[in-house]
Amino acid sequence: MSLMKSLLTGACLSALPLAALADPALIFDLGGKFDKSFNEAAYVGAERWKAETGGSYKELEMQSEAQREQALRRLAETGANPIVMTGFAFGEVLGQIAGDYPDTKFVIIDMVVEKPNVQSIVFSEPQGSYLAGVMAAMASKSGTVGFIGGMDVPLIHKFECGYSQGVKATKPDAKVLINYTGTTPAAWNDPVKGGELLKAQVAQGADVVYAAAGGTGIGVLQAAADANILSIGVDSNQNHLHPGKVLTSMVKGVDNSVYDAFKAGADVEPGIKVMDLASGGVSVAMDDNNKPLVTPEMQAAVDAASKGIIDGTIKVHDYMTDNTCPVQ
Repeated sequence: MSLMKSLLTGACLSALPLAALADPALIFDLGGKFDKSFNEAAYVGAERWKAETGGSYKELEMQSEAQREQALRRLAETGANPIVMTGFAFGEVLGQIAGDYPDTKFVIIDMVVEKPNVQSIVFSEPQGSYLAGVMAAMASKSGTVGFIGGMDVPLIHKFECGYSQGVKATKPDAKVLINYTGTTPAAWNDPVKGGELLKAQVAQGADVVYAAAGGTGIGVLQAAADANILSIGVDSNQNHLHPGKVLTSMVKGVDNSVYDAFKAGADVEPGIKVMDLASGGVSVAMDDNNKPLVTPEMQAAVDAASKGIIDGTIKVHDYMTDNTCPVQ
């Protein structure tokens, strides 16, 4: 009996390190790990965690829509915990399979999935985009600015609507041109199409254009630099891609979200986590690359708008609450 007890104790002890050493995992959405935007921000957060802790993590890059369920199940079955995924498009599949792996914690960025083992991280993109709109309106000489979105989905309308509100609040008679790259996930990774849309907006008078289009936005920023107009980047700080040509970038703290999830490990808390302006979840990037473009008046306007949004005196409408935008 004592021998059996000893064997069981040994088995339990040997199992403990395996549980403690479960690697986290990160699944990148379509567009690739190095899209210089959303996916890459997630990668930066994972790498920061790795550098600070000496830990390791599993990663998987999506190649097609059909892989979503297979990817999630494969990682869950290897014991990865937590499993972090970038992008709203994982929402449906995660909702279907989360219950099959009750001991695994899942973290989804940009979508709410109400399951007891899922943390849903959502950002207040309209707030950050409003600030980008303030800057665009002040920088524009023509009174016409543009917005180029990736996939035509409600999430990206949040960016578009917040931006339009910031533009109109600053310059009520300004014109905002709006285009989307497409209606399928391919819209996130089509820089050529992004460049074509930018040229079409320039032809209509736009001299500042905000791109919220993942990898497609890289083509927008390049075409804007070539056309000698200003662009606004998204998700990651893209000011350095064309110094002096990118007015700012609307940065989402995707890197911090991944880092925090990896740091929490299996103890990550389920529920909805809102990353807003007050918490530093969204911001407009200011650095040496765009410093010559940001006038003291522009900085003061951004500071005033930020204060107003945080204290509630400026209400920025969230498109996804009712699928409408009050300024359009």
